[in-house]
Amino acid sequence: MSSLTRDEVRRIADLAHLALSEDELARFTPQLSAMLAMAASLAQLDTTGIEPTTQALALPTERDDQAQTSLDRPSALAAAPDTALEAGLFKVPRVL
Repeated sequence: MSSLTRDEVRRIADLAHLALSEDELARFTPQLSAMLAMAASLAQLDTTGIEPTTQALALPTERDDQAQTSLDRPSALAAAPDTALEAGLFKVPRVL
């Protein structure tokens, strides 16, 4: 894999909505190129016969899932900062 150019790193930063200074571009261009080269070298490994995994270690489960009763609607509405009690709904600030 060839090295990235400063313009390519600048474009990637723009896509990620990152404002990089010229000093940061100079520092990050070779670093990002090295990371991509490392990932490309991993793609060359022979993984025949290796099971895909979602995580490297088998972690123990803390507890078994058990069904429990949930909070009833009046109690939930009573704890909310703003509600429409007559409709049984929570009120939230307008987003748009």
